[in-house]
Amino acid sequence: MTDRPASPSLPAAQALTALAELLAPGRPAVAEEVLFAYEDPDAYVRTHATRLEDRGIDAPIENLAWIALVDALTAQGLLAEVDWKEDGDEIRRRLRALESRPTVDPWSHAAPEDADGRDPVALDTAAFLNDAGRLHLDLGVALAVLDIESDCYPLVCFPARRAGELTPLAARAGFYAAVLGADQP
Repeated sequence: MTDRPASPSLPAAQALTALAELLAPGRPAVAEEVLFAYEDPDAYVRTHATRLEDRGIDAPIENLAWIALVDALTAQGLLAEVDWKEDGDEIRRRLRALESRPTVDPWSHAAPEDADGRDPVALDTAAFLNDAGRLHLDLGVALAVLDIESDCYPLVCFPARRAGELTPLAARAGFYAAVLGADQP
């Protein structure tokens, strides 16, 4: 990588850097990788060709820096991608593997069935993730999705006290992210 400015000057680059710091505090390699993809997409694609091949990317694309954020967070153990039709047990397993997970298992305090009598594991993926988001928020951890316009949910955890920063920063960078379960009663 080349030398990068300590503080990017473009609003999108600033937002991407702030997102990397929000989701990977104390791990500057995440912000460096995202800025590399943003500032020199051709070199980023060449450098990470093997990883990007799994995503069907062989040339710079519009959301390359966003994909770089997802991949860098994954490499750091801070992001789990789950399929749009993944079952609840597998989602739990992947979330429990995140380094940024809550210190207390969110499901250890949850009733096996919700007030409607639904088995949470049998919920569709979107409903399960919203319930999981609510359980995480109850423990002071935000569970969020970084939308990569694919048939998966890239999931991250970070301090709930900073949850309000995520969506505006993503929008400033030109992307979409949302805290799950935040709009639930």
